[in-house]
Amino acid sequence: MTPMPAIGRRTLLGLGAGGAALTLVPGTAEAAPRLGAVLARDLVVPWGVAFLPHGDALVSERMTGRIYRVRKGGGKRLVGRIPVEATGEGGLLGLAVHPKFAEGRNWVYAYFTTATDNRIVRMRFARNQLGRRRLVLAGIPSDRIHCGGRLRFGPGGMLFASTGDANVPSLAQDRRSLAGKILRMTPTGKVPKGNPFGNHVWSLGHRNVQGIVFDDRGRLWASEFGASSFDEMNRIVKGGNYGWPHAEGAGGPGRQPFVTWATSECSPSGIATAKGWAYVGALRGRSLWAVRLNGPRAGRKVRLFENRLGRIRTVERAPDGSLWITTSNRDGRGTPGPADDRVLRVRL
Repeated sequence: MTPMPAIGRRTLLGLGAGGAALTLVPGTAEAAPRLGAVLARDLVVPWGVAFLPHGDALVSERMTGRIYRVRKGGGKRLVGRIPVEATGEGGLLGLAVHPKFAEGRNWVYAYFTTATDNRIVRMRFARNQLGRRRLVLAGIPSDRIHCGGRLRFGPGGMLFASTGDANVPSLAQDRRSLAGKILRMTPTGKVPKGNPFGNHVWSLGHRNVQGIVFDDRGRLWASEFGASSFDEMNRIVKGGNYGWPHAEGAGGPGRQPFVTWATSECSPSGIATAKGWAYVGALRGRSLWAVRLNGPRAGRKVRLFENRLGRIRTVERAPDGSLWITTSNRDGRGTPGPADDRVLRVRL
């Protein structure tokens, strides 16, 4: 990287690939990534990314229901398709791979929208093909907007899922509803021991959680769309109430967000953690945000790749320690380039 002149308290660093630039504040150089290879291109709104044991990943297309295997060295291969209702923000959303996939539990999980609900299914993956769908959980409320959709396995092998309020804000405070929540379930969809309300609900009071991730300390973090003022990143705790619709951003009832953004600069979607930082894809903000998680500068935010890649939907940490990110420029709200949408590698 070639240093550029300091501007006030900030320093701009050239990143090389594509001429991308990022803005750093003092003491945050360890957050600085660099663009690597384009691993797949000409996708239609890639949404979910789930890694297989040897470093390839399965990638879902929201609007078509197609699932591709994207190789760590580049290139894609179609391995299955799920019929979906892709109206508005719905469609084929999050993917997850069973944590014991390499030990013979070769299940792939998918969150998607039907004509009547959002639901989670699982499928066997063998010989580069996905098998028949088996229901894990149905009845998650759906609408044209606020579908949630992220899946993540957590400590103890439990499956977590994020849901939106299905455009009915009051559902977020209803403990009986699956809308506006983060859910926790067994790999077959049952209610596990330890859930705070005796059902699938782990936390409530969410508007539309688009990203969930466990960091290296086992803490659960979530990124969430605000309405008109503030987007949030929250540390999620068992039984926590995050305030929606009575609160947006800091200062209202419920647990307070770890950091907030103006809705004009973020619209946070996928989230990954690495080396003490969270990396959050920004849709409206057209950038990647790094958020420091620990130490005296916890909560420090750094904006990366601003206006270089367009809308960033998903961020996942790969087995080799790099980040894979997907663009979302063909979703009707972006300006597609000639190769969009893409899956790119970012090296830390």
